[in-house]
Amino acid sequence: MEPLREGPTPPSAQVVVVGGGVMGLAAADELARAGADVLLLERDRLGRGSSAKPFGGVRGTFSDPGNIALGLRGLERYAALHEAVPGGIGLARVGYLFCARTHGQALAVEASTALQRSMGAEVDVVSPARAAELNPHLDPSALVAASFSPRDGYAEPGRVVAAWAASAAERGARVVEGAEVTGVEVHDDGAGARVTAVRYRAGGPGGPECEVRCEHLVVATGAWSARVGALAGVDLPVEPVRRQIAFADAPGGARGSVGAGGRPLPFTLDLSTTFYVHGSPDGLLLGISDPAQAPGFGRDYDDSWVAAFDAAAAEVAPGLVGLPLRRGWAGLYENTPDHNALIGASREVAGLVYATGFSGHGFLQAPAVGEVVRDLVLGREPLVDVAPFSAERFAPRSAAPLLQEVHII
Repeated sequence: MEPLREGPTPPSAQVVVVGGGVMGLAAADELARAGADVLLLERDRLGRGSSAKPFGGVRGTFSDPGNIALGLRGLERYAALHEAVPGGIGLARVGYLFCARTHGQALAVEASTALQRSMGAEVDVVSPARAAELNPHLDPSALVAASFSPRDGYAEPGRVVAAWAASAAERGARVVEGAEVTGVEVHDDGAGARVTAVRYRAGGPGGPECEVRCEHLVVATGAWSARVGALAGVDLPVEPVRRQIAFADAPGGARGSVGAGGRPLPFTLDLSTTFYVHGSPDGLLLGISDPAQAPGFGRDYDDSWVAAFDAAAAEVAPGLVGLPLRRGWAGLYENTPDHNALIGASREVAGLVYATGFSGHGFLQAPAVGEVVRDLVLGREPLVDVAPFSAERFAPRSAAPLLQEVHII
C-alpha cells in the first residue's frame, strides 16, 4: 500500500479513521468494503504503536459473553485471512492454557468454560496433571485446575497490518502517515453536536496544518485515545501502561518448547500472578503484568519486570526462573478502569465512533470490532451487542455495571 505522503490533501471524506494499528485498519478495511469513502490518519507509520509487538494472542477464552463473541469471531476471521494472504499471517493454533491456583479461580474457570462451550468454543477444564503434560514447565502441585482451548493461539500483527492495509487500499481507502490529529471540529446546530471536520499536522512537527471535512470520525488510537477523544469533547478513560516481554531459550533445548505428544507449547497464563509463557519459532516468549509498572507512554525496554516474572515463575514453573534472556521488547497496553474495551457511538457528539481501551485484548478482537465499527458508522445492527462496552459506563452517576472479566492478563 502506498500511503499519501505528498500532494494535495483530500478536502473531505465520509469517514475519517484515526489510528493506523490493527484496530483502525480493520475498521478502514470493513468500511471500504462496504463502499464508504474512507481516509485513515496515522501520526507515525502503520503498525508502529501497540501493533508493533512480535506476536498477538488470539482466543475466545473469556468469561464475559461479549468478549467471548468478539474473540470467537476474531478467530474465525483470522483463520480465513491466514488462508487468503500469500504466506499467511503467522497463525499458530497452539492453544491457550489458563491456570487456576485457588478453588475460587477454579470455580470461575469452570463457569466461564461452560459459557464458552455454550457459545460454540472448543474448551475444557483439565486436571493439574493434564496441564503439566501440555506444558511440562508447570508444577502440577501448584494448580487446582486449568482450562485448555486448543483452537486458540497467536498470530503476527505485522503481517495482519500489511494485509489489511493492502486490502483497504484496493477498495479505495486513502491513508496519510505522519499525520498527527490536532483538532476536531464539532458543530451544534441546536439539534445536538456533530463532528464536521478533523484537523491534522502533515509530515510531523512543524508540518503544515490540514483540514478534512467528514461526516464520521472513528477513534482507534489505542493508548493515545484519551487525548484524541478530548479534542472532540468526548471522555475516553484510557491509560497507557508499559508491558514488556522477552525471548529465551527453553530449558532442555527444543524439547522444552513442546508439550504432550510433541504438541507446541500452549500459551500458558497464571491467573494468580499474570505470569505467561508460550513457545515461538524463536524459543520461549516470557512476560508478566508487572505490578510495579507506573502508567505512562514510555516504551524503552529494560529488565525491571524480570524480578516479578521470576517470583511468579518460582510459584508455578520453577524451571523458568533465571533464564538468560535474549531479545526483549516493550509496548503499551491501553487500559480502562475495568480492563475491558470501549466500543460504541458517542451520545454527546453524533458521528463519533470509538474502538479503544482493549487492555490487551485488541489484536484478538480487531476483526470483529472492525465489523462492529462499520455497522455503527453505517447505522446497521452490529453482529455483537456492544452496549456493555459503552464509555458511558464510566460516566459520573452512571448506573451501568462495570464488566467483570475473569480471563484478564
